[in-house]
Amino acid sequence: MPRPILTDARIRALAPRKATYDIRDGKLKGFGVRVTPAGSKRFFVHCQHRGERVWKIVGDAGAMNIDEAHSLAKTMLAAIRRGEAVPPRSEEALFEAVAETVFRQHERRWKPRTLAVNRGYLKNQIMPCFAGRHVADIDGREVRNWFASLTATPVAADRSMPILSVIMREAERMGLRPEGSNPCRGIRRYRRQGRERFLSDEEIRRLSAVLSEREERRPSQVAAVRLLLLTGCRKSEILTLRWPDYREGRLFLRDSKTGPRTVWLSRPARTILDRLPRASRWMFPAPRAGGPQGADWLDRFWRDVRAEAGIEDVRIHDLRHTHASIALRQGATVLAIGRLLGHADPQTTLKYTHPADAMIADAAETVGRVLGGS
Repeated sequence: MPRPILTDARIRALAPRKATYDIRDGKLKGFGVRVTPAGSKRFFVHCQHRGERVWKIVGDAGAMNIDEAHSLAKTMLAAIRRGEAVPPRSEEALFEAVAETVFRQHERRWKPRTLAVNRGYLKNQIMPCFAGRHVADIDGREVRNWFASLTATPVAADRSMPILSVIMREAERMGLRPEGSNPCRGIRRYRRQGRERFLSDEEIRRLSAVLSEREERRPSQVAAVRLLLLTGCRKSEILTLRWPDYREGRLFLRDSKTGPRTVWLSRPARTILDRLPRASRWMFPAPRAGGPQGADWLDRFWRDVRAEAGIEDVRIHDLRHTHASIALRQGATVLAIGRLLGHADPQTTLKYTHPADAMIADAAETVGRVLGGS
């Protein structure tokens, strides 16, 4: 069945669907219009050159008529087949313009801190390589070379790659790249030394002794550190607790990294909370600001405590890891630990629950007892 010839009337009649779709022109081979679910329509050219697929945006169908698009498409196709650079196109297809559009779309999905961190990676790791490029021109080879150039900073590389991938995926949805052309696909992240650090039983005893010595002078900070260890909560979750969040023996967090969640409290954790003064709506109020204590208030205290306990390499976040590892050692399932920590993805929980050597030794003894007599 021959393809229909595109006309202005036919293009205006094209309605958006649930997924992006293309209509090819029956008159000019390699020319067509893409319609996105949002209703935008863009002319494109698509052809083969030296064994490679070439796909480029011609322009916005709302800003040019079919005759103008045909003329520009013919010029572009001829240039591509001669191996020449194509004429400049709309500024909306520049990488930085697409990236800004994507970030605006994600402002409500990403938490403020996540948004700020992602903007930092965009500015420092991604933009220097891809700014000024048309988003449809960026291919897998360029992305692999960019990723390889970040080998000296593997953490930044691994955190920048998903951001670039989101931008490319959204560019497809916006009709600025071919479907399924994400150049980030298949690129493996760097293998890094795991940062997970678990306190041993002896280290926990030393930490507890130091906290007990400081409890009379710094009761609130001691309580906060103990709650971090007893609940597996994140530092920000503990510091922003309000008294109405504590009821029925549980914490009802209004917001967390994965959204609202319930934290089930052990008896020692409830005892700590019951002993805290209720002079403010905040459990850990700042003296003059009228809000909760900031991170520095606890960070400074933690640096002194860990030095005295001989655990200088332990971060506050490692108390969360320790909480998970103890739960695993006591037989809790990965699903249960995920609920304790508020993880949405079980793979995230596995990262926090690397078995301790004692667990491996116990497992070996168990297998030996079962099989040793056979």
